[in-house]
Amino acid sequence: MNLSTEKALQKLKDSKQLFTEVFKHGTLSVEVYKPEKIDHQQPHDRDEIYVIMSGSGDFYINGEIYPFTTGDFLFVPAGIEHRFVNFTDNFSTWVFFYGPKGGEKADQ
Repeated sequence: MNLSTEKALQKLKDSKQLFTEVFKHGTLSVEVYKPEKIDHQQPHDRDEIYVIMSGSGDFYINGEIYPFTTGDFLFVPAGIEHRFVNFTDNFSTWVFFYGPKGGEKADQ
């Protein structure tokens, strides 16, 4: 399976949504997300990974803010408050949801 960034973004554009699923296998769901001006997302019930496709900004997670840019990897455990803030107009990201509802148990 091969899905280019260009094809994924075209699928998102065609959907006329802020996000769309582009791949699914078992518990893995891959989406493309491109919020407009404000990120209104709420905590999710599964663990989540973002890999930034383009743009930059700040990532709010559980009371802290981290800068991000193209190519960065961000992890969010299930149920944790998070959102993108102060992001550029060209911002878009891959989103990977996986594992059981409630998230996987962290290694000790």
